[in-house]
Amino acid sequence: MDFLDAYSVRARLFPAVLAIAPAFALFLLGATWSDPGMPELITALAVAVLFFAAADLARRMGKRKERQLFADTGGRPENRELSRSDQTLDDATKDRYRAFLAKKLGVRAPSAQSEQDEPQKAQAFCNQCYTWLRENTRDTEKFKVLFNENISYGFRRNLLGLKPFGIALNLMTLAGAAALFHYHPDFSSMTEGKLVALAILAAIHACYFTFAVTKRAVLDASAIYARQLVMSCETLMS
Repeated sequence: MDFLDAYSVRARLFPAVLAIAPAFALFLLGATWSDPGMPELITALAVAVLFFAAADLARRMGKRKERQLFADTGGRPENRELSRSDQTLDDATKDRYRAFLAKKLGVRAPSAQSEQDEPQKAQAFCNQCYTWLRENTRDTEKFKVLFNENISYGFRRNLLGLKPFGIALNLMTLAGAAALFHYHPDFSSMTEGKLVALAILAAIHACYFTFAVTKRAVLDASAIYARQLVMSCETLMS
C-alpha cells in the first residue's frame, strides 16, 4: 500500500499517467465496447499493469535525469538561501534562522567576515543546516506546504525523465491507430473521426511535453522547495 501514499501517487503515478495518455486514449477510442471480449479484457489488464510499471519507470528515469541535470549545471546545486550574499531572504530573517540552526547544531554560525574569508566553511555550515532541516521536517501534516513543494519537484523531475518516452509513444499511438483504421480488425471500432480526434490529442500531448516539460521547470521547482525548506524554520521556532 506504500504505492498509494500521496507522494507516490502525485509525483510518480501522475507523470506516468501523463506519459502513457496517448496509449490509454487509443485503448478507449480504438476498442469496441458494444460486446467486449477477450482482446478488450487483455488490453485493459495490460494498460492497468502499464500504469504501475510506468510509475516505477518514472521514479528511476527521474533520478537518472536528476543526475544528468546536476552534471550539466556543475553538480548538485548548493543551497545558498542562508548565505549573506544571497538575496532570497532579507538579512534580518536570515540572521534569525542562522542563529536558531546554529544552536540546534551546536556550532557557531560564521560571521560576515569569516563567510567572506572562508566561503567553503560557510557553505559547509549551510549544508549542515539543510541536512538538519530535511531530517526535522518529515511530518507531512505539520509541514504541508514544504511537502507539496517536494511533490511538485518530484513530479516535474520524473516527468522530464519520461519526456522521450512520452513523445515516442505519441508516434507509436498514431501508427497503431492508423493500422487499426486501415485493417479494421474485429475488436476495433476505429473510425476516421476517432482517428482525427486521437491525432489532435496526440498533438496537444506532444506540445505539452516539448514546451512545458523542461530542465528550467525542474530547476525552478528545486529553488522553490529550497526556499520553503528554509522558511520552515518559522514553524520549528514557534
